[in-house]
Amino acid sequence: MLDIRQIRENPKLVQERLNTRGGNYDVQLLMELDTQQRELEAKRNQLQARSNEIAKLIPEKIKAGSDPKGPEIKALRDEGGSIKAELGTIEPQEKELSAKIKEYLLAIPNLPSDSTPVGKNEEENIEVRRWGDEYLPKNQNILPHWEIGEKLGIFNTERAVKVAQSRFITLVGAGAALERALIQFMLDRQIAAGYVEIMPPILVNSDSMTATGQLPKFAEESFKCQADDLWLIPTAEVPVTNLYRGEIIDGEQLPIYHCAYTPCFRREAGSYGRDMRGLIRLHQFNKVEMVKFVHPSTSSDELEKMVENAEAILQALQLPYRVLSLCTGDLGFHSAKTYDLEVWLPSSAKYREISSCSNILDYQARRGDIRFKESGKKGTQFVHTLNGSGLAVGRTMAAILENYQQEDGTVRIPEALQPYLRREVLTSDQ
Repeated sequence: MLDIRQIRENPKLVQERLNTRGGNYDVQLLMELDTQQRELEAKRNQLQARSNEIAKLIPEKIKAGSDPKGPEIKALRDEGGSIKAELGTIEPQEKELSAKIKEYLLAIPNLPSDSTPVGKNEEENIEVRRWGDEYLPKNQNILPHWEIGEKLGIFNTERAVKVAQSRFITLVGAGAALERALIQFMLDRQIAAGYVEIMPPILVNSDSMTATGQLPKFAEESFKCQADDLWLIPTAEVPVTNLYRGEIIDGEQLPIYHCAYTPCFRREAGSYGRDMRGLIRLHQFNKVEMVKFVHPSTSSDELEKMVENAEAILQALQLPYRVLSLCTGDLGFHSAKTYDLEVWLPSSAKYREISSCSNILDYQARRGDIRFKESGKKGTQFVHTLNGSGLAVGRTMAAILENYQQEDGTVRIPEALQPYLRREVLTSDQ
């Protein structure tokens, strides 16, 4: 969440930057609550000081000869009782105001960074670069990935719907093998790039979801196990980031890089046309995630490195893609700056998101109380956290099935993936 002191010291600037996101965020209301809370705190401190003073004064006066039952001592005791009663009403008011302020802060998104382009929606995202034009497929009759998947016998949607509901898919034979091969390939690449693999829980508690920004904002988009206060994770970012929740990290350990493969679960509400079919918008999907905990002075550079780590997967698979810098109006709730990687899907002649890499600054660390202590320095600081897909596995499979599709209906396997899958081509008889 945002630092209340930052808002207090420059509410106009904070409001202006929030306005670039396009939402309705009223900093003035928060400032009014903060003022009330601080006034109560000041009054409480004043009363508590007087109460302490009376507690010392009474025995001193008695020792000096005042009658313990006389009017002077009685007046002091009456004053002390009145103060105690007043404190009894102030403290719950303070507690209520503090809860309202925290609730309000949890509902305010991160501030866009200075380098995030200002814009209203995805139409105003900035293309940074493209890669792989030489790998654009020559085949002019490319089937959508769900059609070629069914023809090859590696997808079965009807039975997945029977078992669960729409927006689920069953992978069969070489399809399941291809999914596993992609997961292992991505993990191997990220581990080689310096990330330490984590295999975290895929059910997390509400505190974990709140710390990373999924709650309270995205409760309706998540799957909850009501009886246990556990949520199916929307991404490995949630459990991996929360590994350090409430901890003070030794500054010498930074930066910390983790990667993790997990199934991910999201409610995909509404209709998305062609996206109702295939691997693009599923309730359950696999993803390899990258998460970083870094010193605040390095987080901008660490974001660029993370994007390079994601790009390296697409380059190794020779899949054409582009990199976008998201504008303020398309920025994720908890992100200060985000790059999206979009892979080319020839059946729709469009680039589609396959990775999103974000610098969260101290927004999650403040919510989850993740700090670090530097040697020789007083106090602690909040770490900066970053996360990114490295990559979304199903969307990578979709891109391979389309970009490597041949005229005869087979699909070549990218050379870098062949040692993992132990085959060079997918055919209908496999």
